[in-house]
Order: sequence, then structure tokens, then C-alpha cells
Amino acid sequence: MKIFSIYFSTFIVMCLGVIMTFDIFIMPSYVRMGSGRYMVNVKEKELDYAKKVLKSEGYRSIISDTLFSSSYQPGTVVDQYPAPNTRVKEGRTIRLKISQPEKMVLIPDLIGRSLRSAELALNQVGLAIDTVYEEYNSDVPNGNVTWQYPKGEDKLNRGMGVHLTISLGVPPNFFQVPNLFGLSKRKALIDLEKSGFLLGKIFYRQNEDLIPYTVLDQSISAETVLEKPTKIDLTVSVLDMQDIFNQMIDK
Repeated sequence: MKIFSIYFSTFIVMCLGVIMTFDIFIMPSYVRMGSGRYMVNVKEKELDYAKKVLKSEGYRSIISDTLFSSSYQPGTVVDQYPAPNTRVKEGRTIRLKISQPEKMVLIPDLIGRSLRSAELALNQVGLAIDTVYEEYNSDVPNGNVTWQYPKGEDKLNRGMGVHLTISLGVPPNFFQVPNLFGLSKRKALIDLEKSGFLLGKIFYRQNEDLIPYTVLDQSISAETVLEKPTKIDLTVSVLDMQDIFNQMIDK
């Protein structure tokens, strides 16, 4: 009976030893291999220091993005992926976003450009559109930029926005004279009608350089804005004097 007790006690001690060995050495290693360890937080740390911490934890690191800002010291880690306190396997590459001083960039001149063209020009230098206003402007085509702030050739911090005003074209109840030069007589008459104007007199002038019946001149300059429609006279090309005579007979 005494011998049995000794054997039994020895067996219990051995079992406890196996359990403790598994719990202390084998189980933690298994957990690290399967689920990884909790990611350390290196946000707001200086870049070199953050790299050393990550290396000591068994991770690699790379700079994947840059934030141009005056809110952080240059070279500070402002974000990381994977995020802190998430389980990450040893040996994984950690992506870091670091801060750099704000860059001053030259603002492009946007006056006269379409809104889309202005947006592309700003994006190319790292700027954006801030606020867009609208106004009637008979001097600038509908949809194009009439004003910007800051103005072109000034400098602005990279990532900032520019204020724009976009033309709505001719004000309501106003009429803008179309450009008829170089159009055929028939097309000029159509454009006059679309713009709300009436055809006045037609004059003919010999011109061998242009296709016959091409508009050479108009009595009111193109782009002129009027409060009410009126008649517009046209001067049209013909090849020779016989054409002029024929046109006079047709009248």
C-alpha cells in the first residue's frame, strides 16, 4: 500500500509537470503562431524610433503614405496599418503614414477655363476647389470661371482649396449677338433666329478667297449684349459682279 502511494504521488507530480510545461512553454508559442500578438501603438512617435520598436517586436515597416501638415513635427508617424491593439502575426510588414512640412505650390490662372478644366489644373499641383459661386456674365461663356481667390500665380499650401465664381452666361431677358463671320448664309440666318435676332439687309461683296455666300461682316459686333432684339445686316461673299447682279435681280 505504501509503495502504491509512492507510485501514485510520483504519477501526479509527473502529470502536473506535463501540464505546467504545456501551459508555460508550448501553449504561448502555439498562440503566437496562430493568432499573432497585439500590435504596438507607434502613432505620434518619431519615425526612426517607431521602426526600432516594430523591429524589436518582430515586424518590418515601410512608409506607405505622407501627410503634408503643420499639426505634426516632420517625420512623425500619424497613422499605421494594421491598427494598434489588433492581433498581427510576427514578421508582417507594417505600413506607416508620416507627416511632412506643408508645401507651397503655385496657383494656376483659372480665368476663362471650364469648371472641369479648373478642377484638373488644381489637382495636378495638389490643390482643390473650395467654394463655387455663380454670377451672370455676358463677357464669359456659360460654365467658365470669371473670378478666383487666391488669384493665379499666388502661392498656397498644398492640399488647400481655391474659391471660384462661374459664369451663368447672358442675364435673363438680354440678347447676345452671335458670331456669324465665316458661316454660310443659310447657317447665319439659322443662328440669328436662334439668338432672337432678325435679319436686316444683305450686302454682297466680291471675294475669291472664300466659298460663295459666306458671311464677311455683320452690322453689330459678335458678343454684343442688347436689352432687346434688333435687325442685323450681313455682308456676304460672291465670286464676281455677275453674282451680285443676279442677287439684286432675285430681290
